[in-house]
Amino acid sequence: MWTGVIPAVTTKFNADGSLDHAEMERCFGLQMEAGCDGLIVCGSLGEGPMLSQDERIAVLQRAQAVAQGKPVLMTVSEAGTREACALAEKAAKAGASGLMVVPSPIYHTDPAETVETLRAVAQAGDLPVMIYSNRVAYRVDVTPEIMEELAADSRFVAIKESSDDIRRTTEIINRLGDRYAVLTGVDNLAFEALAVGACGWVAGLVCAFPDETVAIYRLMKAGRYDEALAIYRWFRPLLDLDVSTYLVQNIKLAEALAIGSTETVRAPRRPLTGQRRAEVEAIVRAAIAARATLPAAA
Repeated sequence: MWTGVIPAVTTKFNADGSLDHAEMERCFGLQMEAGCDGLIVCGSLGEGPMLSQDERIAVLQRAQAVAQGKPVLMTVSEAGTREACALAEKAAKAGASGLMVVPSPIYHTDPAETVETLRAVAQAGDLPVMIYSNRVAYRVDVTPEIMEELAADSRFVAIKESSDDIRRTTEIINRLGDRYAVLTGVDNLAFEALAVGACGWVAGLVCAFPDETVAIYRLMKAGRYDEALAIYRWFRPLLDLDVSTYLVQNIKLAEALAIGSTETVRAPRRPLTGQRRAEVEAIVRAAIAARATLPAAA
């Protein structure tokens, strides 16, 4: 159902902290112009948790307005199952294409609790679900065994695989075949995951560099691995910025430098300053300076 490059887009704010709808529309539109295959809003490691549920619905609707009929998924990552189900219901009423669901971002659920939570949210929203498996960030591992237990429910259609172990993609496919669409959720493992069978990439630095991200994916799918690898090697220092406590600030700084966007974040985050900012800015500027012409028909 969901394949290709699906950006986990950043949320844009005005200086007073309100949602910047115009800038979101512009930036989301750039993703569509580059050929991305959908959008995921209100990311769980991004600023989704800093938004009210009503604000999240507003961001969803802004993305829908520019998505050109491509899927727009709402991230569901709530501390309580009750609240997660409420957001799933609101997203469904607002016309979301599906949900990306974190089973438990605060309490570390055991396998039985993980299954129960995911089933409850899927039932509440009654939409297709991408299971977000990220044991590094959340210490809850949605294992292939759990995926198999959930497989009887057709609402579970995809996995955002973020275990940080490239072997996991192969393990899922070996165990479950094509039952789930497996999308990599780790920017600096994207080439490797696509090489072993992932059908998509939930991407972060795509927000600042959409053309290069789409080019890598399309070249990989065309079997043009050497060309994809050349871009990926150029991209790696940027992609590493996504694997950081400061990924939101990193990506927003990259967006400011690459596409002229804003860096405003919602507290408790603050924009990058000092040595950390200098280091990130140097990486981004070096990448922009070394940008190569992309292959034809990528």
